[in-house]
Amino acid sequence: MKLFLLAALVASLAFAAEITEEENVMVLTEANFDEALGANKNVLVEFYAPWCGHCKSLAPEYAKAATALKDEGSEIRLAKVDATEHKKLGERFGVRGYPTLKFFVDGKEKEYNGGRKSPDIVSWLKKKTGDACKVVTSKDAVDTEVETSHFTVLAAFSDRSSAAGAAYTQVASDTDGVVFMVTDDAALMAEFGLADGGVVAVRDFADEEARVAMEGDVTAESLATFVSANRLPSVVEFSDETAPTIFGGDIKSHFLIFSDSSSETNKAVLATFRKVSKGIAGKMICVYVDTNKADNGRILEFFGIKKEMGDVARIILLGEGVDKYAPDFTDLSEENLAKFASDYLSGNLKKHLNSEEIPDDWDSKPVKVLVGKNFAEVAYNSEKDVLVEFYAPWCGHCKQLVPIYDELGEKYKDHPTIVIAKMDSTANEVEDINIRGFPTLKFFPKGTENKVVDYNGGRTLEDFVSFLDGTHDEAAEDKKEAKDEL
Repeated sequence: MKLFLLAALVASLAFAAEITEEENVMVLTEANFDEALGANKNVLVEFYAPWCGHCKSLAPEYAKAATALKDEGSEIRLAKVDATEHKKLGERFGVRGYPTLKFFVDGKEKEYNGGRKSPDIVSWLKKKTGDACKVVTSKDAVDTEVETSHFTVLAAFSDRSSAAGAAYTQVASDTDGVVFMVTDDAALMAEFGLADGGVVAVRDFADEEARVAMEGDVTAESLATFVSANRLPSVVEFSDETAPTIFGGDIKSHFLIFSDSSSETNKAVLATFRKVSKGIAGKMICVYVDTNKADNGRILEFFGIKKEMGDVARIILLGEGVDKYAPDFTDLSEENLAKFASDYLSGNLKKHLNSEEIPDDWDSKPVKVLVGKNFAEVAYNSEKDVLVEFYAPWCGHCKQLVPIYDELGEKYKDHPTIVIAKMDSTANEVEDINIRGFPTLKFFPKGTENKVVDYNGGRTLEDFVSFLDGTHDEAAEDKKEAKDEL
């Protein structure tokens, strides 16, 4: 019996050893997943697909984070699962896109909402598993952090249980992507000009103050505002690296300048923009988008801006959708830009909606071509039932739908009241209709006042015909089972 138990123990240990690692990241499968979570208190798991571009971009940052934690002797582990091979794990944890990251504490699942760069991953994990603040006693420790992440916050507290100290710890825990340091070292406090309870932002942004002292009382609200206003340069350049901080922060009003870095006007425009940004710090994030960079093609498309348009200004407000505002001037002078921001903050601007010109042959084919300028006339026609596909030219699922949708248009081309239409949503926008994925299909029934019904049914010809030939109202649509989530 003892030999049997010993053999079983040896076998179990051998099985546990089958958890392999790649660049300090555990490789998990359906066979070893639960065992890995049982053996490690804190595990961040990436569910990925080998063909996914975003997963490939994350891979080196993920490995750096895993290595950094290991080198520190941390018990936090990083792991990954090929969810296309181990589909049961993907289904078990509701994985619907790649990469999906989930954090497990004692085997219990928590959502990961941190950044995708190595320092952000490490910072988020440390905050969720220990003291949200990093205790430091030397200037070298502060300088090292600034060299790595370009921004940190340092506070001096002899008693962190004080109201201000507790507020500092709370904001540190709630704020992702920023390392909050704390000290009671007299020499370090003197170096940064801090009295007990003082807070300073330390940065290495070009042409910006290296240190910004916080003024006023330290409360959770005032500190969060201070950090939001200073964690980015007065004008931050848009990139894959800065995008999560720009769009994921507390400030939802963004002032954007689109300019070609190789143009003669670029430097002067940015210098003017930086001057204007000083007056709206903490109210708006000022963003520079280089139209000369191929990687920025998608954001240019989103705003309907082309490189040859030169220097262009826009303001956006992030909410359920994205509200856009365009100026009525082309001269990006300091006076014009400052007034543009002031008018926006005062609520005196009207939303800007992109629209192409109406094609001469927009209704010559079975599937009608809609743009912003003719949308209301066609879609809200009280005598027509109109099905509209909102698509993106680059969308693979949209391309797959083309032959089916064209066949649908052909079927109803002579119908007296049914209209099949489509609109390129990367170049055209419509008031009160927010498109969050492609393709999106919406139905506009006749005899109603601007009524919109989301079409969530199947994407076969038979599905569409069944819907259009039925009562095609909200009640009927609710009964249909969604067969696809393209």
